[in-house]
Amino acid sequence: MTTKTPRWYWEDFTEGLTMEFGPKKVERDEVIAFASQFDPQPFHLSEEAGKASLFKGLAASGWHTASMVMRLMCDGFILDSSSLGSPGLDSLKWLKPVMVGDEIRARMRVLGTRPMKSKPHVGLVQTVWEALNQRDEIVMVIESWAMFGRREPAPPSMGN
Repeated sequence: MTTKTPRWYWEDFTEGLTMEFGPKKVERDEVIAFASQFDPQPFHLSEEAGKASLFKGLAASGWHTASMVMRLMCDGFILDSSSLGSPGLDSLKWLKPVMVGDEIRARMRVLGTRPMKSKPHVGLVQTVWEALNQRDEIVMVIESWAMFGRREPAPPSMGN
């Protein structure tokens, strides 16, 4: 098995760095399949229920929107990085519904970085992710931290 050297390490994520990925068209069958398995609320499962709801049409689950953005980010840079996962989200907000036929894209901006004190080979990156539709409306915002391997691990500190 060949191990590919990642393009993106912690040191490459500088404050203000912005990346954009997509678009991805939101397909009816994908919306219904995701909702059937993970969020089976009626307005995610049928056009009729969607039309009778506040959404006035078949709307993607917010969790589906988050998953689509995650895929765009994976394909855009995470799978070519030293990603070590995430300790969690600080916030997640769904601002507008994502409807069948919409095209969404993802924009990630680095808010800050810091080395992880307890693990000298790991750096933390604080980001804000935005999902935008084809009208440039922000439909979802996620603030989170991610962990990336460092190209140059810090020397172990004394006393830790």
